[in-house]
Amino acid sequence: MSEAAPFLQSITPVSHNLGDFRVHRALPAKERTMVGPFIFFDEAGPAPLPPGLGVDVRPHPHIGLATVTYMLEGAFLHRDSLGNEQLIEPGAVNLMTAGRGIVHSERSPQGEREAASSLSAIQTWLALPDDREEMAPAFEHVPAESLPMIEGHGARARVIMGRLWGQEAPVTTYAGTIDADIFLSPGGAIPIDADADERALYLVEGEAALDDVPLLPRTLHVLRPGIVATLRSGQGARVMLCGGEAFATPRHVWWNFVSSSQDRLMQARADWEAMRFPLIPGDAEEYIPIPQGRPKTISSS
Repeated sequence: MSEAAPFLQSITPVSHNLGDFRVHRALPAKERTMVGPFIFFDEAGPAPLPPGLGVDVRPHPHIGLATVTYMLEGAFLHRDSLGNEQLIEPGAVNLMTAGRGIVHSERSPQGEREAASSLSAIQTWLALPDDREEMAPAFEHVPAESLPMIEGHGARARVIMGRLWGQEAPVTTYAGTIDADIFLSPGGAIPIDADADERALYLVEGEAALDDVPLLPRTLHVLRPGIVATLRSGQGARVMLCGGEAFATPRHVWWNFVSSSQDRLMQARADWEAMRFPLIPGDAEEYIPIPQGRPKTISSS
């Protein structure tokens, strides 16, 4: 890719079959671990679910991060060890801050299981800054109607986190963070400014280009620092924008844990094996065990 191109790199996700649906993971990747505070970027689905079937992500732990769940289609019922129980539907945000440790589960609600349904979601992890890694765990839900929607020039964009296009989402951030869901009508366009240190675009569906350079479908395109560009679509598209403040210190990832310290990851592993994490009220009968084999961490640089 030439120096004039708007993209620094393009990352093809690794796909995992989770039984009833597939997950496409763009971060962390061999080529790059983080984009701003984003250290994990998953697209779950899209997947049709016949009557009687649903998704059951059993209880599992996290440390050192905040998870962001954003539904594109379908619904999840979130439960966590703080006692929160929250249904999330398209356009809303669940922000779960793990800090020093939390356990949660995500399951299809009963209403979704009773009839044919479909599931599609973007799930991301945000690494916490050094001084917030061991903060108390927390949870917040922000409904779709509370998130700013920008409209004009054949484009609509919901601001999920941070400040974009002069509007700010009422969702907690711990480091500089931007996150948006962009809808482009045929012929629509929207500017992508350079306020964030690091930015990336992910084409969910349709056709789009940044300064006439096409976005590949289901690919995370990392933008060159400082570039100002225009996102356009001739036929219509849905695109996710994410990024924010570049981290000065590296982060290590192992399983569901993120930390600036590899020793802390191994302590979390030992704590889950010994069931020293708190349990989820009403969902404590099952859990996801620690992966077998020698732990191998992924580190940012």
